[in-house]
Amino acid sequence: MPKELPHKKLFIFGYGYTAAFLVAALKRDPRAHWTIIGTTRDREKLDQLKAVGIKTYLLNEHGGLGDPLAMMAGTTHMLISTPPDDRGCPVYNILEEQIATIETIEWLGYLSATSVYGSREGAWVDESSEARPISKRGSRRLKAENQWLKAHKEYDIPSHIFRLTGIYGPRRSGLDAVRAGRSRRIRKEGHVFNRIHVEDIAQTLLASMSKPNPASIYNVSDNLPAPSWEVITHACKLVGVEPQPIIDFEDADLAPITRSFYADNKRVKNERIKEELGVRLKYPSYKEGLVQCLKSEEHLDEILEQAGFSVVS
Repeated sequence: MPKELPHKKLFIFGYGYTAAFLVAALKRDPRAHWTIIGTTRDREKLDQLKAVGIKTYLLNEHGGLGDPLAMMAGTTHMLISTPPDDRGCPVYNILEEQIATIETIEWLGYLSATSVYGSREGAWVDESSEARPISKRGSRRLKAENQWLKAHKEYDIPSHIFRLTGIYGPRRSGLDAVRAGRSRRIRKEGHVFNRIHVEDIAQTLLASMSKPNPASIYNVSDNLPAPSWEVITHACKLVGVEPQPIIDFEDADLAPITRSFYADNKRVKNERIKEELGVRLKYPSYKEGLVQCLKSEEHLDEILEQAGFSVVS
């Protein structure tokens, strides 16, 4: 008689693109049987998730979960992917005390961003580097991080912080910008961006879930910080489009939000996820990642439909 698989329950606050890839990976995990519960602010997405058997709730800044303790009962793992506001993490501000009472919880992951480091004029940063954000985005992320680290200290909530770099993946990459005619090759001398393929985020989260280390902080980035214009050039080559001329940053007509990203310049080290969690990146640079984005497009709908997420909508 085959051994019965252990039952695990993952509660996801903010079920989006990254969460869908994590759920797709969990559905292939032979080590456990997973129950997935999610929240969203989008009623259409709510219906998509329910259609594939994922219990989902609408969540707003006032809560909206009805009886949250009943809904979160038995949760073993929790992923928080909701964006922060000026008060930090909305989930923490609404539900911290209730989450602290969940006796079954083994792991909580908060998806943050490397914007908390601010700019280093192109120098390298690791998890021991001082957090000194220069943007509102980074300041909000840092406040949310500190809230979950405080929750670990005060309530023993098994909080883990994941500082993500720029997320890309199938239908959300430079390939799509090139095809849509939205790509521009903008060069700012000495400036680089850091990136991570969504599948490598998923495998990092899985590795941490298998090896919890509460209060840990992990940078989640690939091995090759690179200028955005280089990525667009490679994407053009892959889809057979002639690259547009390079534009100097000073001459580019950019929206304020886009221009603000160029104020942040650093290289993000990723040794900790490799050494502590044993992660071997599937896509160590944008070159391998973009090739895989191109190859996986024909199978993407099937993969994400199983996880209850449509990248088209």
